[in-house]
Amino acid sequence: QSLDVANNQLKELPAALADCPRLKEANFKGNQLKDKRLEKMVNGCQTKAILEYLRAGGRGKGKGESSREEARKKKREKQQKKDDGEQDEVEEASKLLVKVLHVSENPAPLVVKVSPGVKDVRAFIVCCVLKGVNLKPGSALKRFLSAQTKLHEDICEKRTAATIATHDLQLIRGPLMYSVQPPDELKITPLGRKEIKAKDLLRQLQSEAEEQRKQKKRQNVSGLHKYLQLLDGKDNYPCLVDAEGVVISFPPITNSEKTKIRKETRDLFLEVTSDTSLQICKDVMDALILKIAELNRFTLENKEDSGSDNESDAHCGPVNLNPSQNMQAMILPLVVEQVWVVDTDGNLKVLYPSKTDLTTVSSLLTVIR
Repeated sequence: QSLDVANNQLKELPAALADCPRLKEANFKGNQLKDKRLEKMVNGCQTKAILEYLRAGGRGKGKGESSREEARKKKREKQQKKDDGEQDEVEEASKLLVKVLHVSENPAPLVVKVSPGVKDVRAFIVCCVLKGVNLKPGSALKRFLSAQTKLHEDICEKRTAATIATHDLQLIRGPLMYSVQPPDELKITPLGRKEIKAKDLLRQLQSEAEEQRKQKKRQNVSGLHKYLQLLDGKDNYPCLVDAEGVVISFPPITNSEKTKIRKETRDLFLEVTSDTSLQICKDVMDALILKIAELNRFTLENKEDSGSDNESDAHCGPVNLNPSQNMQAMILPLVVEQVWVVDTDGNLKVLYPSKTDLTTVSSLLTVIR
């Protein structure tokens, strides 16, 4: 995916580089290339443009060279078709796998009770447990958190449609209660902060937002400050409380430091809430599980230093396994445990994942039910 040969003694670049479909970033700067146009391109153009130039044969190629390139192209296409046919079984086998553990098969299923008060504040919640993630190597945790941020920006529509919360399952004491509390009673220990009342947290965040605007001389703010307006006009705030009475989630603002995801975390409790619809919660949860499965496979395929937090410490190449070992590593499924969401009388409101869930990502995910 990445090639850095800057500041060497290259005189020309081989056209075969254009046949590397996974090459996304290349640095050829500081080489005395004979093709001066190409030399200018490597100093100012994106990798894609450089590869297209090489694919076209560069400047000053004659008809003979062009015809040879055309012949090579046809040969590549023919070989590609052959490879595609041979790879059908491999591709199917390497499809992302998720196994669903039904409540009836689980000796200690997690249950979330919902109080009637959430109906007028943030009515919808979907939860599940995901076991078998690997966040320890290299930048796996950083990629996980970045993916969650991107989902908040995209499918969650900047948290206006839905909000994701991820917790370390080992740090949760069930059953859980999804309810509402007044701003001056709700207490939480936000990520990276000390315990504070919700109304004081919002006042603190608002003050920080104003300071940001003054310092950067612009209207936009970053981090949690972007979501303060989502609670405007609310007399009560939604929260998820564990069996010990500790608030572990305050959507759409923050999670608790108590259940924070760490490198050592292997099992996750996933939560999606919305004041829009139940289906949006399910669609977001589908997308979240797919993204975590993709990240888990990326971690399996790439050798990284388990003691490092730096993206640069990750090796770009795949683990040096033979195909059967690679396939075996990929087909180990993540386990999704169903979670019941019930009302205060114990009547079932939501079960996720049900038979109809995870269908939005079925083209990329194989679900074993």
